[in-house]
Amino acid sequence: MRILLILLLLVLGPQGFAAESYLDVTAPTSGKMKLAVGPTTALSGAVPGDVARELPELFGFDLGIAGPFEIAPSEGAGALLLKSAYGVQGDTAILECRLVDQVLNKEIIAKRYSGRIKDLRRMGHAFSDEVLRVLTGEKGPFTGKIAYVSKASGNKEIYIMDYDGHNPQRLTNNGSINLYPDFAPSGKELIYTSYKKGNPDLYRRELFTGQEARLSSRSGLNAMGVFSQDGNKIALVLSKDGNSEIYQMSRDGKDLVRLTNNHAIDVSPAWSPDGSRIAFVSDRLGKPQLFVMDANGGNVRRLTTNGAYNVTPRWSPKGDRIVYSRKEGAFQIHAISPDGSGDTQLTSVGSNEHPRYSPDGRFIVFSSTRDGGEGLYLMRADGSGQTRISPDRAQNTHPTWSVNW
Repeated sequence: MRILLILLLLVLGPQGFAAESYLDVTAPTSGKMKLAVGPTTALSGAVPGDVARELPELFGFDLGIAGPFEIAPSEGAGALLLKSAYGVQGDTAILECRLVDQVLNKEIIAKRYSGRIKDLRRMGHAFSDEVLRVLTGEKGPFTGKIAYVSKASGNKEIYIMDYDGHNPQRLTNNGSINLYPDFAPSGKELIYTSYKKGNPDLYRRELFTGQEARLSSRSGLNAMGVFSQDGNKIALVLSKDGNSEIYQMSRDGKDLVRLTNNHAIDVSPAWSPDGSRIAFVSDRLGKPQLFVMDANGGNVRRLTTNGAYNVTPRWSPKGDRIVYSRKEGAFQIHAISPDGSGDTQLTSVGSNEHPRYSPDGRFIVFSSTRDGGEGLYLMRADGSGQTRISPDRAQNTHPTWSVNW
């Protein structure tokens, strides 16, 4: 048996409740906490049918995919009960949520949200984030967004959606080829490569204003740009000198510094969370393999020693794992420690590429051909719980996950 001792802080709600207490959650080591999601009740009037269906489904998906919970089939079946109530005042939606320990008959956490009616799902995701924070000590990533490349319009454009595939929105509309989106650490802007002026140039786009700036338009590739964790630097691939090499520049496109200098192709830079190292892909030994170097380009060492074709690395937010794709017939996703140990295969069905961690490291989003075409999928960091989240049947690739909005 294990005992998880958690400090619970009940937040001031509409009735002005506030208290501090401790909750002992006792369960078998291999077990999960049973969580029942109750029906959404009305604060006033009646709950619209779509809301009555949508909110319980949202909570069940969020907390079911998270891992620690087994979603119970009825209110009485779970040790924990999630309750929600919905109302509208004018143009404002109000959502009250509570998590109750049914064994101790004790309220664990309560929150009250208000906002635009169209933001109801975001409010629900925000409470799921809080449930994870209270019960695990780490806030969930459910109010984050996923940017991706889609051919829904017939061209490769950048889109953005909720992490679970809802509310897709098209960001670019230039009828050209747009690739490699990457969020700034703030989540308020992203960079991407576009051929809209003929050359593959790097752009930065502010998400709330739509304003754009062209950061790099050097001859040849200006691609695979990624922000450092502090948002002050961008690593990218340039081929201005005839060979694909990795460079570093400031977030405004200035202060360019070359990091690799090899006759081979060097691509796909990925910053470590502390900004001290960069993982990348090189074929300097004949086949694409993962390497790690210091952020100034020094101390290069090979990371992967198995497999003949390893690409697209990304560091976990905690810095303890690097996820990547290996081609052995089809692409499969692997994770490896930064010292080269513990290489683990996470997928086995279809061809799976472009893995990216969620901001909290609990999940990996990736693209896969397992259901035909190429769609977006979500899994826990250990490879379990693989679930399709694509908003449509279009070709969707290159996902990346922002911090919570």
